[in-house]
Amino acid sequence: MRLNSLRLSNFRQHADTYITFDSGLTGIIGANGSGKTTILEAIAWALYGQDAARGKKETIRSLRAGPNAKVKVELDFALGGHRYRVERGLTHAELYLDDAEAPVANSLTGVSDMLRRRLGMSREEFFNTYFTGQKELDVMAAMAPSERAQFLSRVLGYERLRVAQRLVKEQARMLAAEASGVRAAMPDSASIERVHAEASERFAQATARATSAVERRDRADRMLADVGPRWVAAQREREQLQEALAELRVAESEAASYGRDAERIGRELAEVATAETQLERLGEELAPLGPLSEELQQLDQLAREEGRRQALLETERALEEEVRRLRERRAKIEAAPSLEEEVTLELEQRRALLELVQGELEAKRTEWVRDRQEAETKHVALRQQYAEVKDNRERLIALGEDGQCPICERTLNDHYRTVLDHLDEQLDALVADGKYYKARLEQLEEMPPEIRELDERRRGTFDEVGKLERRLAKVQLAVQELGQLARDLATKEQRFEQVRRDRELIPGGYDAVRHAAARRELERLRPLDARATRLAMQLERRPTLVVERDRAAGGVAAAQARIATLTARRDLLSFSEQSYAELRAVHDAAAAELRTAELDAVAAAGEASGAQAAVTRADQARAEVARAKGKLETLDRQKRLHDELDRAYTDLRTDLNVQLRPEMSELASAFLTELTDARYDELELDDSYNLTVLEDGVPKPVISGGEQDVANLCLRLAISQMIAERAGQSFSLLILDEVFGSLDEARRQNVVELLRGLQDRFEQVILITHIEQVREGLDRVINVRYDEETGTAVVTQSDPGALEGELLTAAGAA
Repeated sequence: MRLNSLRLSNFRQHADTYITFDSGLTGIIGANGSGKTTILEAIAWALYGQDAARGKKETIRSLRAGPNAKVKVELDFALGGHRYRVERGLTHAELYLDDAEAPVANSLTGVSDMLRRRLGMSREEFFNTYFTGQKELDVMAAMAPSERAQFLSRVLGYERLRVAQRLVKEQARMLAAEASGVRAAMPDSASIERVHAEASERFAQATARATSAVERRDRADRMLADVGPRWVAAQREREQLQEALAELRVAESEAASYGRDAERIGRELAEVATAETQLERLGEELAPLGPLSEELQQLDQLAREEGRRQALLETERALEEEVRRLRERRAKIEAAPSLEEEVTLELEQRRALLELVQGELEAKRTEWVRDRQEAETKHVALRQQYAEVKDNRERLIALGEDGQCPICERTLNDHYRTVLDHLDEQLDALVADGKYYKARLEQLEEMPPEIRELDERRRGTFDEVGKLERRLAKVQLAVQELGQLARDLATKEQRFEQVRRDRELIPGGYDAVRHAAARRELERLRPLDARATRLAMQLERRPTLVVERDRAAGGVAAAQARIATLTARRDLLSFSEQSYAELRAVHDAAAAELRTAELDAVAAAGEASGAQAAVTRADQARAEVARAKGKLETLDRQKRLHDELDRAYTDLRTDLNVQLRPEMSELASAFLTELTDARYDELELDDSYNLTVLEDGVPKPVISGGEQDVANLCLRLAISQMIAERAGQSFSLLILDEVFGSLDEARRQNVVELLRGLQDRFEQVILITHIEQVREGLDRVINVRYDEETGTAVVTQSDPGALEGELLTAAGAA
């Protein structure tokens, strides 16, 4: 893995930071609290998401950023011949491959999972190998012995052997289960042979029954062929007799029907004569019907006009009332335009005052928050310094006057009391400063009265602005309503005049009493008119009834002649119902025998077919047993192969674990020799992976804190080198955060030189430290400082050689 660039936007104290990385040894240098480790955290956050961040998600956004400000980290890096660019925010993430326009993953979990697979490490494994956080050198100290071995096997790739072995065991288990299933499903050979014999016997019996049934069917067929012609002739004679009887019944029915029609027509002709007499009397009574209908139509028209005149009168009154109401409303809001100007001017003045108070409040509040953050940062730094000085004092007391100084490692002798007094003075000063900043924090915990007063003033002004805005909105609505009122009033007045003119044009003279009398007289005459109409229709049917009467008389005569002819034809036919019944019994018996024989033949053929199918199934079962036996042999052979592979994986893992500790001890010892100028030449790991430093081949039971850090650093470098050597591709990255804390200047320089010597295995080595003295041994420097005015981190990049030249030039000028 090789880092190319990193951009941070509103990420903790980094408002807008852009950093480019190059090969070689790079140092990120700055004071404590300036934001160095935040750069390390941003890289891990971009790769692994929220699990790699300190604290909750809500604490990531910069305190100086607004609540809607966008938090974003963009990391560009190369891995395995590909270039990756990951963009991560609080609620989204995207991963781009080889400068593509479309992302290959576009969700928080999707990006994290894909990067975890491409890197081949979990977040914990990445942090504990190539990515060393502050005060995390002794990564295996808190682990149990079994956990240490599992951790090393996992980060060195041995865990893949365990996964492969687990897959082999699972495949062997599946093969055994499949073999058991084949055995359980395989039928019994003896049962199959017994079924085959029974099926063959049933087939022979069914074939014999089928032959007998065919012979019976042939005999029945010959018998039916002999009686068939006589049966057909008898059926034909019977059909002729039935046809003659049916025609005779039809003729008799027609004669009766024509007789009933003649009687009905006679009755209808008598009713027509009576209707003619009644129609003459109704004609005189219906004479005034025509003039009365015309008069009623005229009265209906006058009634409609009168109704329209009343409706227009009601509309006229309603319009008059609306015009009066609109004029009153217009008089009330005529002063709205002048009032709008007054309210607008007052609102602008209040808005200007609100903006002024708001600006002053933000400035005071920002100053208060900055003072509180500064006091908190100072208080935390003093507590850390107090713990370090107190630890050095306790170690000094434990070693005594003849011991070595825990800082410079020289024998104290006469300087013991001086050093102890100096440490006491430091402790007293740190306690005094700590109390001061603690009191300062308590003082700044609550909001100052001046800010509260400004906040109250801002809220009051804000409420006044709101009231004026609502009043202005009402006045503006009144101005708009005034224009609408003028248009509505003109429309209503015009409509009022139009309705009045339409009402005056409607004629009068309507007589409601005469209208009611005419309607009653017409209602009395209408039933009489309808009755006269029905009587006239009866008179119109007289010619038709005469024609129908003559046709009915002719039909009766024709039907009687046809009845006589059919009766003579029936008497000529000679048909015996008894002979017909006897012949029918003989024919039905022959047909029943034929159907029975055919069914028996079909049943016998079906039994033979079923028996043949049973024989075929038995043959297939024989073949299935043979195939199952072959498959079972194959599964047993594969099971034995997987068991052998499982044992081979176990032996391989055992051999690798046996070689792991000696190889790691050898690499760590080489690093230890370089870092200590050959004072210590060997670092040993026991069976529980406990670390022991040897001096001239002799284990050193007690080592200082600085020596312990050096030993842990050597072990971490050895682990990283072994991972790089075992990886299919060079990882080429090593990041170390604050590993110089307990080292003297000489060993710091040794560490720098050792890291420079590892460039053939780690192309990029990044050191994060607050110690300025290591600057000279670096290839490039990234400076980080905290800007008190803006409350953000400021990052600059420089060449150590160029910086040294600037310092020498400045010294010469002085």
